[in-house]
Amino acid sequence: MAAVFIVQHAYERDDSEEIKFIGVYSSRMKAEEAVLRLKEQPGFREYPDGFCIDRYEIDKDHWEEGFVTVRHG
Repeated sequence: MAAVFIVQHAYERDDSEEIKFIGVYSSRMKAEEAVLRLKEQPGFREYPDGFCIDRYEIDKDHWEEGFVTVRHG
């Protein structure tokens, strides 16, 4: 089945997680090349281990359950 590779970057900041969507790539190699390009950029170079590459099959549900909203306060 055809798949794409999603690159994201995440790091902890002020008791919360900051997540940046980097891009969608047609191969793992292209996703890895994107990470290598960005690792030296300001911000990313302070958190070089925050990159994540995930493989997603096309035309498939990737979240199959419902969800619950938690309200604080």
